[in-house]
Amino acid sequence: MKTLRAVLSAAVAICFKDVRSELRTRYTLNALALFVMTTVALVAFSSAGEVVSNGIAASMLWIILFFSAMISVQRSFVSEEERGTSLLLSLHAPLLAIYIGKLLFNVLLTLMLYALASAAFFTFVSRIELRSPLLFWVSIMIGGIATASATTIIAAMIAKARAKGALFPVLSFPAVLPLLFVGVETTYQALSGVAFSEARNSLQMLVAYTGSVVAISCMVFDVVWKE
Repeated sequence: MKTLRAVLSAAVAICFKDVRSELRTRYTLNALALFVMTTVALVAFSSAGEVVSNGIAASMLWIILFFSAMISVQRSFVSEEERGTSLLLSLHAPLLAIYIGKLLFNVLLTLMLYALASAAFFTFVSRIELRSPLLFWVSIMIGGIATASATTIIAAMIAKARAKGALFPVLSFPAVLPLLFVGVETTYQALSGVAFSEARNSLQMLVAYTGSVVAISCMVFDVVWKE
């Protein structure tokens, strides 16, 4: 019990460290804000005056969310390598705490990103009506947590590689692809006014996927981070 408490305490401390570092540098936040506003503006201008179907709108939104996540999540471990603090972090915190702390930070960053991108999308892309807001925002929240869970371990794997920027999207896409399918489906259902109960199976799939990925990542992180 004490060991678990120590791991969680160290994980929270690592998460807060990354939050303070990001608020101080604003490297990822600025890049994300610029990317989201640019892509949403391009979509808005290209679809101006036209009626966008619910299926196309859902697909466009999740394409924006996916590539936004590719910019943000990989920085969690790469920044430690760039600053030369990865060894120091390993010496002062349990490896499991490092993974959980980075996961918590990525979840917070991804949820903020998904909320910003979704709000900007519905604000600037006209003629799209959100008929089931509860279903949409629940699916966005669970989808954001699932995306962060699937990509955090991949970010740890490519942190020591030379071509970090090229490898991360390539390795992440197969892992995130099932989430994109489910995310597009639930978003389409939310735009179409489907009841929350009818989309429960899709949401349960996202939750089950997230739990499986986190469990496997906890077991292999020791090897991934040391190698």
